[in-house]
Amino acid sequence: MDRDEAFRIARKVLKYGAALAGASIVLVLGTIFFSVRHYEANLPSVEQLKTGYRPPQVTRVLARDGTLLGSVFTERRTVVPFADLPPHVKLSFLAAEDASFYEHQGLNYFGMLRALLANLRAHGTRQGASTITQQVVKNLLLSPERTYERKIKETILAKRLEQELSKDEIFSLYLNHIYLGHGRYGVEEASRYYFGKKARELDLAEAALLAGLVAAPERFSPRTDPERALGRRRYVLEQLLQKGFVTRELYDQASDAPLRLAPASDEESELGPEIVAYARRVLDSVAGEAAARGGYTITTTLDPRLQAAARKAVRDGLGGYASRQKLEPPLTQATRRLWGAPFSGTPRANKIYVGRVRELDDERGIIEVEVGDAVGRVLLSHEGRYNPKHLAPSAFTHVGAALRVSVLGPLDASHGPLSLKLELGPEAALVAIDVRSRDVLALVGSEEAIAGGLDRATQAHRQPGSSFKPFLYGYALASRRFTPSSVLTLPPAPAKNGPAGSEERHLSVRAAIAQSDNAAAEFLLRAVGAPNVVEWAHALGIESRLEPTPSLALGAYEVTPIEIANAFASFASGGEFAPARLIQKIVGPDGKELPLPSLPPARRAVSPEEAYLVTSLLRGVVESGTAKRAASLGRPLAGKTGTTNRAKDTWFVGYSTEIVASAWVGYDDALPLGWGESGATTALPVWISFMKAAHEGRPVTDFPRPSGIVTASIDPASGLLAYPGQKDAIDEEFLDGSVPSDAAKPDASATQTTAVDDEANEGARAASPGPAMDPGKDITPPQPAASVAPPATPAPPASAKATDSTDPPPF
Repeated sequence: MDRDEAFRIARKVLKYGAALAGASIVLVLGTIFFSVRHYEANLPSVEQLKTGYRPPQVTRVLARDGTLLGSVFTERRTVVPFADLPPHVKLSFLAAEDASFYEHQGLNYFGMLRALLANLRAHGTRQGASTITQQVVKNLLLSPERTYERKIKETILAKRLEQELSKDEIFSLYLNHIYLGHGRYGVEEASRYYFGKKARELDLAEAALLAGLVAAPERFSPRTDPERALGRRRYVLEQLLQKGFVTRELYDQASDAPLRLAPASDEESELGPEIVAYARRVLDSVAGEAAARGGYTITTTLDPRLQAAARKAVRDGLGGYASRQKLEPPLTQATRRLWGAPFSGTPRANKIYVGRVRELDDERGIIEVEVGDAVGRVLLSHEGRYNPKHLAPSAFTHVGAALRVSVLGPLDASHGPLSLKLELGPEAALVAIDVRSRDVLALVGSEEAIAGGLDRATQAHRQPGSSFKPFLYGYALASRRFTPSSVLTLPPAPAKNGPAGSEERHLSVRAAIAQSDNAAAEFLLRAVGAPNVVEWAHALGIESRLEPTPSLALGAYEVTPIEIANAFASFASGGEFAPARLIQKIVGPDGKELPLPSLPPARRAVSPEEAYLVTSLLRGVVESGTAKRAASLGRPLAGKTGTTNRAKDTWFVGYSTEIVASAWVGYDDALPLGWGESGATTALPVWISFMKAAHEGRPVTDFPRPSGIVTASIDPASGLLAYPGQKDAIDEEFLDGSVPSDAAKPDASATQTTAVDDEANEGARAASPGPAMDPGKDITPPQPAASVAPPATPAPPASAKATDSTDPPPF
């Protein structure tokens, strides 16, 4: 072949090769074009990230001083403005993840080629080269799976995102959305978790450590492997130095900084899970479906110091009960009169039974209990309330001992033994309210303080017993039919042991409520009319159902602790009703305050004089009656004990000039509390413990007396004006215009007898509310003997006209 022929063949080869190459390029470009068109057809829009970025965030519930009470979230994230983050935080993440972020257009082509070759060699997707822009696309718009298809989509969307958003906007999305371990998303939540501070407060060493977590959050976590985390921090600091982001001096300081982590916490304190749950319900009502996305800050009215004092008072009170009733380990009794006989039959879920210990397993910490015809297990490590010393099962109880348990499940024998929980002692609730603002300062609804538990302070309706009597006595005084000095003729006192006495008793209204005399309450209800008392109680703040039946006098109709506390606050505030308030404000993710649910307006319920006179009577309960143990607090206090039939519910509701509080103790299933338990012995110590802490450092103040209250010298035996020179006369307070007009006679022989104490009186409760009293019948109070008859009172002024038993109260 000659030279020309060779050149001719070469030209043909080149020509065909060029054509083939051109065709190949066209084919490749066409393939890429149509592939892009194919994948971009159903891609999500990047515009939503510019205007509609609303990731799940944390909703925080705070006390009135900003103390964190609890967090609510689906993803633990708090979005912070990009401008709030200091430069060294931003630079740390750039150095660790994408140093050229502000220079490229969303894609690092050299890095992508390197990753492609590595993945081809590995026959799979082993290495990525994602820029910050691509990571934002992956985390917010695409699934995290590693496939070539997702990578193509990611590349397309990254270019689009760079065209729609600024670099700062993209970087802000990244810093707020990135996962940084232990369930924390975004730099703000990670900063709070690892270092106990906000992201804007991070120093360089802390910022570098967080930036180093992105590659493998759990692997590089300082909580699980501090040395590996410090090694990763060193790498980020070196990148910062090499890129010229920090000086050598700053690098050296950060490299030498010790690792100081905040105490590990899930931000769910024992302080106030009850109000956290309440706050969630309020948020749902005002924010609707948006509440689920979070990002709200709810400020409550709780005072964290008083809340802690309330929790301690409840737990100490229940501990005292357990000691009195011998419910502390070791529990060895085969039977307990308090609980009744062991259960027989088939147990049901969520019910409480008395079972018998069948087997003890110290190695696994299990108590096996026979409950009827089933067998269940108590895991003693979960029973911190009843086993605070962490005793082994064999030290906690004995085989054959009776235990009170609740059934958690399962009930199918094929799934193994029942899951049981100890139910040895009662529960308790305490509510404290500021008298003037009606802010709820403390709210305790259980001993356990667990999220999702029953909040007995706001949700449990229980019979108030004699703690309802102030509403009855208050109306009796306001009706002008009775005064504090009115002497009632009552049947013989019930005896604790043996037959009742045979002589009538004569007891003043003041003494009757101080001693919680049931017969006196029943007498007054007949005299003034139950319908009037119902209306009076509702006006003062009782919201639950009340019926005009005879048992109204003894507190047979159920109320909640917060409800009765706020009604007592109407007395303490001088007759003004206002709703109790638990939420101060709710601020949304956009920083704007949301309108709260409307509450009833404040109103005058009773006159200041009528409210003061009730307070005067209730001060007698503390000074000389059933609650005289509270006098140890050394300040003016008013309140009332309450004990229902067989001591199933025990109460004390009382107040100072500043705070009103109610304390309740009882079993959820209305089990009697046992011998010797009453409002004075069971609930009152809880109230005293709390009020002592609540008033620490506060000045002693007295209840102001309105101008419409007058004082007169009274004969204690008759309730009439004292005769001249009477040595045993007492000073008594009256509504103006209701002072007795007659004077006692020096030779009066009637004497006032002493009534039995609260425990005996309050133990005789009506088993059921009973039939309604006839609201249309004018009930005339029976007249006592002439020498001890209630004093005749002059006609009241027109502004306070006396009414008969069917008239409404003079509000």
